[in-house]
Amino acid sequence: MKNIFLAVCALIVLSSCEKQAKIGYVNNGTVINEFQEKKDLEKRFQEKEEAFKKRADSIGQAFQAEVQKTQALAQRSSQKKAQELMGGLQQKQQQLQQQMQFEQQMLTQSFQTEIDSVIIKVKDFVKDYGKKNGYTYILGTTDAASTIMYGPEENDLTQIILEALNGTEKDSAKTAEDVKE
Repeated sequence: MKNIFLAVCALIVLSSCEKQAKIGYVNNGTVINEFQEKKDLEKRFQEKEEAFKKRADSIGQAFQAEVQKTQALAQRSSQKKAQELMGGLQQKQQQLQQQMQFEQQMLTQSFQTEIDSVIIKVKDFVKDYGKKNGYTYILGTTDAASTIMYGPEENDLTQIILEALNGTEKDSAKTAEDVKE
């Protein structure tokens, strides 16, 4: 009986010495959307998109001029020759549309690849931050899919992570305790 009592006491002492889990959370949407590298990427691709649209408009205008020229020629030609000319125009229009769609898809695919690498970079950064600062867990949440319904504000690492990612803080291993001071 005495041994059981000592064993229970030993278990209580050991369990009270157990390290507390250190948990933080991050608003993923805020961190990703306010990450300067992502903003720069979006700006760069917006410029590429605008250049693509200008080029597409230019090609479209050149094609319209060719259509008008061909229609004028077709009116002066025989019906058979006019059909050949218009058939050639339709074929060229389809080729141009396919080319523009392909270029648009390549631009979109390139953007998505780079955005994915930015997201991976953020995830890796948060993981390293957690390890360096002794976190057991760093949870992620967004406004669209709120996985954290409540958490003390001192556990919200969103701004700390964002500042460290953007390099506005001298020490990227800044802790939540440093921010509260």
